[in-house]
This record gives sequence, C-alpha cells and structure tokens, in this order.
Amino acid sequence: MHVESRVTISVSPEKIFEIYADVPNWKTWDPDTKEASIDGPFQTGSKGKITPPKGISVPMNFISVVPNKSFTVDSQIPLFRMVFEHELNVTAAGTEVVHRVTFSGALSFLLGRIVGNPLRTGLPITLASLKRLAETGSVAD
Repeated sequence: MHVESRVTISVSPEKIFEIYADVPNWKTWDPDTKEASIDGPFQTGSKGKITPPKGISVPMNFISVVPNKSFTVDSQIPLFRMVFEHELNVTAAGTEVVHRVTFSGALSFLLGRIVGNPLRTGLPITLASLKRLAETGSVAD
C-alpha cells in the first residue's frame, strides 16, 4: 500500500533540498511532524528520530540521499515498515516535488489504513506548506 502526492514549486531543486536538509525544522512546514532529528550529516546512512503530533518517536534511517534530487527514509516498528520517498524533478515550471509513503510488513493491512488515511489528507497540506516556504520564505498564508 502507498500514498502519494505531488506539487510544482517555482524554485530550483537546490532550494528545496536545503529545506529538506534542515531536519530539525521539518516541523515548520510538515504538520505531521512534531519533532525530527538527525544524528550526523544529511546523507545516506545517517539515523534520526521523528515524532508525529500524536504518538511516540520512532527511529528514522536515511537509506538514500541524492543531493538536489531525492531522499528516502524508513521507519520500522515490529511487523510494520514505512518508507518515505521525496523526489525532486526539474520541469519547465520549476521543480515537481513528489512525496510517497509505502507501507509493508505483517501489520501493514491494519496500520497502513490507520496511518494511510491521515496521510492521504496530510500530504497535500504538507506539500502546500513546503511550496509556500520555498517560494516566499514563510509558511504563513
């Protein structure tokens, strides 16, 4: 099961990637993040933690970081894995940003629904906030 949303932002991929690399400030543009941290640089192999607004902190593994192009993290609890993919694609109008979340594991049939439904609603809101921040320097409307 997966959830995906996309938006076009009229800035360069480098600008968006700078925002991504500022992990402790994800909470300013992602309403589904209460806290986020990374132990080390924003690169493949780093580890961190992410805390949703409701729930406990879960470990986050940076399984792929390609500067100015993409990054992927995963979070695992017993019998359930979430993979968060973030892609930046250059277009004539700016940068197409794609956020995708994939669920797997024995409990994905249950937890995927519980987590997936709010993500279907939340991803477009998160991307709209990221767009405002990248284009105007502020998440406020």
